[in-house]
Amino acid sequence: MIDTENNAVVPEGHPVWNYFQEKELIISLLEEIKAINPFEDLPKYVNVFHQLLTIEKRFARKENQLFPFLEKNGWTGPSQGMWSFHDNLREQFRLIQYYIKMNNPEKIATNTPFLTDGIYRLLGAEETVLFPNSLDLLDEKDWIEMRKGEEEIGWMLSETPPTFPKGEYIHPSQDFTQRDLSFSLENTSHYDEGYMTVEQVNLLLRTMPLDLTYVDENDKVIFYNRGEERVFPRSAGIIGREVKFCHPPKSVGTVLKILDEFRKGAQNESSFWINYKDRLIYIRYFAVRDANKNYKGVIEMSQDITDIKKIDGEKRLLDWE
Repeated sequence: MIDTENNAVVPEGHPVWNYFQEKELIISLLEEIKAINPFEDLPKYVNVFHQLLTIEKRFARKENQLFPFLEKNGWTGPSQGMWSFHDNLREQFRLIQYYIKMNNPEKIATNTPFLTDGIYRLLGAEETVLFPNSLDLLDEKDWIEMRKGEEEIGWMLSETPPTFPKGEYIHPSQDFTQRDLSFSLENTSHYDEGYMTVEQVNLLLRTMPLDLTYVDENDKVIFYNRGEERVFPRSAGIIGREVKFCHPPKSVGTVLKILDEFRKGAQNESSFWINYKDRLIYIRYFAVRDANKNYKGVIEMSQDITDIKKIDGEKRLLDWE
């Protein structure tokens, strides 16, 4: 257990306990990187820098786990102010990564203090404001629920923290506990991570900018999504059809080999790219397996990547106007 700034005691494995364990690691890395002269030992600097870069897991847990619970309880400040602080530090990380790539120790040395000072300020705000107020605002049920989601993101720590509360761990995908949600569950189904109605699922699949086809373990087509812009033509007539009859004769042999290797467990993925109507099409096959690794079919995914392949540099601003 640890005593926080406001003298609250939190047990091992509690999300705040995990944050404090990470804090010790972060401080040690900050002290180490400050002591390294990149002119003299750039490889050592890069090694420590990459360890410090795993702070992204901490940012992601706060943004996707802690902040949503605080929002539900009326505290939206961290979702705005502290998230912006995270983004500023991300920019600093990216800048130093660029100078590492350019092998520019002078720029690295110049920018490192901005990064380390920013992280120190963030740690101070967490310990004196964020965590004490969070402990006052949230109840044990919130922390237990939050801890389950943290498993999906991970920690900076070399070892997984103890379970919280102590007892058998249930993976989020197997947790069907009914919870108080800010939206209606009427006519919804529970998926691994959330709830959606049939209409919402159809809208999601129809909006995705790629073609999906699901072939079951018996090699029968059982589903395809009907997007606005399709790569290859599909119609309802393929539902229930053997997949070998859904491809040109010249490619059937390849398709059957993929299915056979997937079924045997020898392979899990296969990829191709072709020129089709002056567009570059990326075609991928993924084996579908249940929790016991039993073969349940294959997903075929086709996507027009012509414009994606042209992307270069970065685009961070909205250009609608």
